[in-house]
Amino acid sequence: MIDIKQIRENPEAFKKASVAKKFDADIDRLLAIDAELRTIKQQLQDISTDKNRIGKSIPKLPPDEKESALSQLSELKQQESQYTEDLKNLQPEFDALMQQVPQPADDDVPVGKDDTENVEIRKEGQIRSFDFEPKDHVQLGLDLGIFDIERGVKLAGSRNYFLKGDGALLHWAVLRFAMDTMISKGYVPLSVPLLMKDEAMRGTGYYPGSEEQTYRMEKDELNLVGTAEVPLTAYRMGEILDADELPLKYVALSSCFRREAGAAGKDTYGLYRIHQFDKVEQVVICQNNADESYKYHYEILFNAEAVMQALDLPYRVVNVCTGDLGRGQAKKFDIEAWMPSRENYCETHSASKFYEFQARRMNLRYKDSNSKKNLFCHTLNNTVIASPRILIPIMELYQNADGSITIPDALRPYMNGKESILKQKA
Repeated sequence: MIDIKQIRENPEAFKKASVAKKFDADIDRLLAIDAELRTIKQQLQDISTDKNRIGKSIPKLPPDEKESALSQLSELKQQESQYTEDLKNLQPEFDALMQQVPQPADDDVPVGKDDTENVEIRKEGQIRSFDFEPKDHVQLGLDLGIFDIERGVKLAGSRNYFLKGDGALLHWAVLRFAMDTMISKGYVPLSVPLLMKDEAMRGTGYYPGSEEQTYRMEKDELNLVGTAEVPLTAYRMGEILDADELPLKYVALSSCFRREAGAAGKDTYGLYRIHQFDKVEQVVICQNNADESYKYHYEILFNAEAVMQALDLPYRVVNVCTGDLGRGQAKKFDIEAWMPSRENYCETHSASKFYEFQARRMNLRYKDSNSKKNLFCHTLNNTVIASPRILIPIMELYQNADGSITIPDALRPYMNGKESILKQKA
């Protein structure tokens, strides 16, 4: 959420942000209601002052003046009741409009309509050239007996799957390696709940806007998370932290659930766009300082890159354009891994910077040691690794002419020293 004072001071910036990010936000209506609410609150304050003054004076008044004072007091109470009712009616609309206002993008974010207009920053690693006809990850997985998509669909519907044998072990190896990497960097591991209240979803900026992408447990008023970003970022919501606690650096391995509403017919082949997956997520909560946010944005990006480099996977980093940013994101870097079967770099990680957007929604603050004021924190998050999507480039780039898959060196300790995946028994 944005500070209403910023919107009052520069409404055009938020109108432009709404257009650039493709979010509907009625800034004019918001400011009109804001003005009404400020007037009402001032009237209520004035009435309260007058009531106190008159109330204190009544015992001292002569009998003939008391009746007039009591009449004034009664009239003030009626006015107070009306203004309170007006406040009650207007506040929900104000709150709803505030939830719609997007965070303006940083000045160095490219303007664009969607992910096709993201701007490449750099490429890393060498794309492998094959001296044989390579298979895609589905062919490899089925031939080796480490995937079972057919039974996954039979039991759970489209975009579901089983990983078997070394397929499951490779999946877990990637996740465990990513967790160990982050713990070695000083990030605190958390095992998180996967069902979140609406309050946490709103606090992190997923509601309103992502309801259709979320599996909602209507009976229990809970939501299956699409990312551990939600419980990690909301972990201390509503609290006032000490400045010396910051930065908080958390990492979690969790299952993630996404309905993929609106993705009918898109990326239906294989394990690229699925309903359930596992992800290692990193979150940083730091002081309210743009330089601090800048520093940690690159830190979380480099953490994810370190994992990709350890796996020796070619990738590129892109600066995500305005039309591909979420409501709260001021800037986002995507890492895109090279996937031979898709003949392209495809998104595997997103590193996002929010400034105080999420913290303001969550009322997550810290006591500044200099000013002694309570300030809203800044928040950032990034994927460390997500599987099985990352299995696509691993399997396709590490395949051999005989149909086996060489296991990346970094993952072998997590697979009991095994060097390759051969055909599995049924």
